[in-house]
Amino acid sequence: MLKTLRFILGDQLSRELASLRDIDAGTDVVLMAEVMDEATYVRHHKKKIAFVFSAMRHFATELQDRGYQVDYRRLDDRQYGKSLRATLVQAVKRHRPDRVVVTEPGEWRLLTDMRDWQSACGRPVEIRDDDRFLCARKQFNDWFDAQKQPRMEYFYRQMRRQTGYLMVADKPAGGRWNFDTENRNPLKDNVELPAIKQFRPDAITADVLTLVDERFADHFGELTPFRFAVTRSQALAVLRHFIANALPRFGDYQDAMLQDERFLFHSILSLYLNIGLLTPREVCDRVENAYQSGHVPLNCAEGFIRQIIGWREYVRGIYFHEMPDYADNNYFSAQGKLPVFYWTGETDMNCLHQVISQTRDEAYAHHIQRLMITGNFAMLAGVAPGEIHDWYLRVYADAYEWVELPNTLGMSQFADGGLLGSKPYAAGGNYINKMSNYCQHCRYKVSAKSGPDACPFNYLYWDFLIRNRDQLEHNRRLAFPYKHLARMSEERIAQIHRDSRRFLQSL
Repeated sequence: MLKTLRFILGDQLSRELASLRDIDAGTDVVLMAEVMDEATYVRHHKKKIAFVFSAMRHFATELQDRGYQVDYRRLDDRQYGKSLRATLVQAVKRHRPDRVVVTEPGEWRLLTDMRDWQSACGRPVEIRDDDRFLCARKQFNDWFDAQKQPRMEYFYRQMRRQTGYLMVADKPAGGRWNFDTENRNPLKDNVELPAIKQFRPDAITADVLTLVDERFADHFGELTPFRFAVTRSQALAVLRHFIANALPRFGDYQDAMLQDERFLFHSILSLYLNIGLLTPREVCDRVENAYQSGHVPLNCAEGFIRQIIGWREYVRGIYFHEMPDYADNNYFSAQGKLPVFYWTGETDMNCLHQVISQTRDEAYAHHIQRLMITGNFAMLAGVAPGEIHDWYLRVYADAYEWVELPNTLGMSQFADGGLLGSKPYAAGGNYINKMSNYCQHCRYKVSAKSGPDACPFNYLYWDFLIRNRDQLEHNRRLAFPYKHLARMSEERIAQIHRDSRRFLQSL
């Protein structure tokens, strides 16, 4: 009988994982490891490191309670492998397995390294497909390569047909595929917000928090309060809480932002999906059941399911289809440095202060805060895409390169020239004022278009369109702003340049 060493990575905490599916409790060994290289290849937020290590330790305990042999290597173990490869080589020497079984990782750098593990450890290494996703990589590649102009909306419709979610026979429920126009409401101060589901650290998490505080004290972010779920049962409790208390209003306000309110009606489930404590199918099943039972309106269910089976699956497909060259895209040839305030939150622009401070404290911000505040500013200011990509990967607890890189380079920065999205998500202060109350508490005036008191987003927006006219002027989705630009006087354009130079030099 073959003795198999099954190496589980830190974002693969699923009992249904492909590499665990045929495990023999009597002969096989599960290997898990906290390794310094993975915690520091970018300097991850302290909360993210604590979240991953705590969830790993809890998952290992669950496997042991179910009778499996688990070789768990803690970061502070004496015989410690600094990398995943070194950890595997040491484990093969200890356990002398006949073979090694792994599930493919979600990051290209690890997949490249994993393909050489067999020669490194001297045992056959079987790399299995990660079938926790609803669209296999080959299926996505076949679809993508057959399209004249691939777009997420068309992929999403195919996934709706494939999964049957929110379908009536072969038609979309409600007669429409997309209810996005109903999901852009600003949030008023008097709307009652649900409390988030949170958990007190247990003994395992407390040990991890001590470790992170000692070993990663100079990393970005606040470590406490720590309130994430770290087990599958806790993650399921978060899912139930979201569906019961937040999902019925999620769609209406999913794009809204509110001063000092950090979670609104958002689920915070991306952490648990991306680490494996929840699966996309079970999340969508429960959301659809909530719609079918009448608990959740269609626009809310559709808006949420679209993020899972549409956007999440699509960006993963783009990532593996386009890597490794995708990371080098820089359509606008932007070369600017990331402003220091992305690390401190110390800026007079209240919207950026709010979102960066929240990111520092929570290792979380919702998709519009990321796209239309921190991402929008970086693109307008001409920050190099690699700089903002590195920042996003460091600061968010749900950030893994397969999902973060396409969202940053493609959607947020338009650095891929339109492969992921059809237009850059560029906006001035009016959009931020419409979707939030940040501007009411800002020292800059969103109504002012020029001068030292004007909202910097206002003139940076036009400066961005002017300097990238050759690349963008013929984009039909930008026809209106370029018609407006054509009517601007030379003095107005000169003022835009003066304000932009003055502001950017002040950074």
